[in-house]
Amino acid sequence: MNEDQIKNKILKLAEELDNDLELQDIDKLIPYFSQDCEIEIFGLKIKGKEKLKDWLNWFFTLFDTIKFEPIVIMVEKNIFFEEFIIHVSFNQGKELSVKVAEVLDYQNYKIKSLRLYIDRLEFSDVIATGFFSKKLIKLIQKRSIRDLV
Repeated sequence: MNEDQIKNKILKLAEELDNDLELQDIDKLIPYFSQDCEIEIFGLKIKGKEKLKDWLNWFFTLFDTIKFEPIVIMVEKNIFFEEFIIHVSFNQGKELSVKVAEVLDYQNYKIKSLRLYIDRLEFSDVIATGFFSKKLIKLIQKRSIRDLV
């Protein structure tokens, strides 16, 4: 396969992955990953397909619906990079749209490594319950950019 064919195959696999993530079908998602895959999110590293299943179960319990809106997509050799907006609705009826970056490292057309870069404070407003939790989140958000704006 030449470089363009490899790039096109990786683009197609990544698009199919996003479509299956939106369907929230774990059995369809597992085959995209290598046996010794690694997922990195929120500073945590998860290794192997069993932990991948746990992560997908956790991810899908958070949201009723998931929709991806691509912004920038690049492929260089076996690395797929995408900046996108994830639109989610939560079980409580709340909705959220957040910008995310992901890096997929493919080996033999299976995902060896998935790294997600996302600001978890974006989710805190929706997840926080109770008066004091919500106030604390607002305070942290304000202080994090206090001298910037």
